[in-house]
Amino acid sequence: MEAETKKTEAAEAEENPKQEAAETQQPAEQEAAEPKEEPKQEPKEEPKQAQPAEPTPLETAQKALAAKEKEYLYLRAEYDNFRRRSAKEKSEAYSGAKADAALKFLPVYDNLERALAQGCQDEAFLKGIEMTMNQLKQVLESLDIKPIDAVGQPFDPKYHNAVMHIEDESLGENVVSQCFQTGFVMGEKVIRFAMVQVAN
Repeated sequence: MEAETKKTEAAEAEENPKQEAAETQQPAEQEAAEPKEEPKQEPKEEPKQAQPAEPTPLETAQKALAAKEKEYLYLRAEYDNFRRRSAKEKSEAYSGAKADAALKFLPVYDNLERALAQGCQDEAFLKGIEMTMNQLKQVLESLDIKPIDAVGQPFDPKYHNAVMHIEDESLGENVVSQCFQTGFVMGEKVIRFAMVQVAN
């Protein structure tokens, strides 16, 4: 009996390693047959956009300074334009007032000129008129107001106002032959045109 039991135990022991080897081969074959599941990849996070860094106090101060400098330059240019415009308006106002005042005295000049052209037997009286005329001319010249040359000059519509026309062979074409009323200029501005007669 003991011998039989030993045989059966030995047979079982031989079979057990075979079964274990078969069992171990089966899972390996199943693993080889079954496709391996790839590990799921987590979705990559998109890179976050870099947020602009807050300006430093120095940058803020520099921006404020640049804005103030721009404002200062604008105000300076505006003031320079205002100053030039004011100076020009002041000069024009002074010139205009001077011309208006001179125009009021020009009839006096015309009357003195006519009196001198008429002549007078009283030498003292005539000398007094001449002195008055000379003094008036000096005052006008001090104001930069000068008479316009007319007689014998070519007719120029910028300075002359032709009121008569004659034919005179002794004179050239468009030459002023006579002046009825003296014209005046102040600098380059005509304050009164010369009233003239033009020949040919």
